Amino acid sequence: MPELPDIRVYVAALKERIEGRILNGLRIANPFVVRSVQPHPSELAGLEVVHVGHQAKRIVIGLAGEHCIVIHLMIAGRLHWKNPGTLLKGRNQLAALDFDEGTLVLTEAGTKRRASIHLTRGEEACSSLDRGGLDPLSVSEDAFRERLSRENHTLKRALTDQRFLAGIGNSYSDEILFAARLSPFRQTHALHADEWQRLYRATRDTLHGWTERLRREAGGKFPVKVTAFREGMAVHGRYRQPCPVCGSPVQRIVYAENESNYCARCQTGGRLLADRALSRLLKANWPRKLEDLEE
Repeated sequence: MPELPDIRVYVAALKERIEGRILNGLRIANPFVVRSVQPHPSELAGLEVVHVGHQAKRIVIGLAGEHCIVIHLMIAGRLHWKNPGTLLKGRNQLAALDFDEGTLVLTEAGTKRRASIHLTRGEEACSSLDRGGLDPLSVSEDAFRERLSRENHTLKRALTDQRFLAGIGNSYSDEILFAARLSPFRQTHALHADEWQRLYRATRDTLHGWTERLRREAGGKFPVKVTAFREGMAVHGRYRQPCPVCGSPVQRIVYAENESNYCARCQTGGRLLADRALSRLLKANWPRKLEDLEE
């Protein structure tokens, strides 16, 4: 799923290409991608794009007359900048926004249709889609700690809850927790002051660093390599590969459609976190420490 660094790079590319331009039309190839009733897509034709921004992981294209096109890419949705008038072909191409300068195409890989478009009229209608999470790149340390400690959750859940912080998902929460040297299962109410400081700094440094890296990689072109698994990540997507700091094999816990990747030596004092499915299956044979796994 595209997260905050990817979304910010998408927004920067869109600002350059469509802000101040006239939307010629919105073509819908799959009607299920539109999750709103009013306004009708045809009403947006001829309106100027006055702003491009984002709400957490949603991309917001603001049009004249307080109209908005809000795109949520979910897990497999992607945006592509094509030549003007590009035809929509194949089941993965869901919608297109046409401009004189080019066509913005929304695609979604796979068979599950989770990517969505909401069309809104009025500032209140657009704002109602925002889940209220704070921007992790502009929030103060005190506000960061206050918001994440409102409820007692694991750090993994707290970082990815869009009510608390906006735009962090599976990938960058793994990288943040590795940088902070904290277990993904550590409870927010158990953190000490120095751990909160480490978590706050790791959050900002990780997101800033990856945003700048992705901008450099795009090189002024429209981003095409948008993925949750990137070369250069410390732990995410690197199960069983060596930790870049200590060399121990990266561990993984899989639950539902999510996963946590971590280094046992750097983050949990050498303790292996219990994978619900595997630990129940192996029972007494489940390795408790990194040394047991190596044996």
